[in-house]
Amino acid sequence: MNYVKTAMLLAVLTAIFVALGALVGGQTGMVFAFILAMGMNFFSYWNSDKMVLRMYGAHEVDERTAPEYYGIVRDLARRAGLPMPRVYIMDSPQPNAFATGRNPANAAVCASTGLLQAMRPDELAGVMAHELAHIKNHDTLTMTIAAAIGGAISMLAQYMQFGMLFGGNRDGNSGPGVIGSLVAIFLAPLAAMLVQMAISRSREYVADRNGAEISGSPLSLASALSKIQGYAHRIPNEEAEAAPATASLFIINPLSGRGVDNLFSTHPNTENRIAALEALARQMGQTAVPRGDDPGDTFDGPWSQDARSASRGPWG
Repeated sequence: MNYVKTAMLLAVLTAIFVALGALVGGQTGMVFAFILAMGMNFFSYWNSDKMVLRMYGAHEVDERTAPEYYGIVRDLARRAGLPMPRVYIMDSPQPNAFATGRNPANAAVCASTGLLQAMRPDELAGVMAHELAHIKNHDTLTMTIAAAIGGAISMLAQYMQFGMLFGGNRDGNSGPGVIGSLVAIFLAPLAAMLVQMAISRSREYVADRNGAEISGSPLSLASALSKIQGYAHRIPNEEAEAAPATASLFIINPLSGRGVDNLFSTHPNTENRIAALEALARQMGQTAVPRGDDPGDTFDGPWSQDARSASRGPWG
């Protein structure tokens, strides 16, 4: 079903891109936009993960350069029955993470430096297990392609709005014209809505549950979500603000809520996600709620050691 959803998403987003091309350049623009969209679709399928990782300045790490972080991902992938994904770090003070790739054999996970600094090992394991659940459920193909093409449509619509602002086609001989630009202004949020519809919020609940089962500790993931939510709107993620269509990739919405950012709010309420994880924990016989950093707290799962006693961060 994810592959069918991806095909339908590509068809609709391509149609919007072609329509914008027609507004910009008439029949010639429509043909050019169609050819460009086909090339973009093909390129996005094979390279959208690389595009997103490059957009966030992520660099790949291994067992030598990030032993604890890499080791946690390796152990989780083994527990999930997945091939070992490529492991990346992005330099961002905002704690967050995402997964990308067209299938489990060609997947990558990425954590921010802020996440690695803020999380205990059990919390980091919960976050990365959530991302591996997205990979196992084949969510990442739809998520990444939607982000890449939805972002391209938004950029083209912004170009048309820019042209209208500075008097494009006032003489009726060039540019999209006022009517065309107004249509573009309407199509940009429509593209954002399509991204929302394609990336159902329900997938986050499923990834939370599956991730908690992979890591063995729903409460550690709940604690991580609470921490990340607390940081996310206080610490900006400038790369995400510049490309809001990619926000759906992250475990918690990285956008500050400025302007049109809310159009790309593809995440369910964090408190509802935490409540669902706490209910799952009770089903598993885990009743303590690890919300703080009390030394007396105990945490289930193989990553229960206290990170505060370590002399270096969990990325090694």
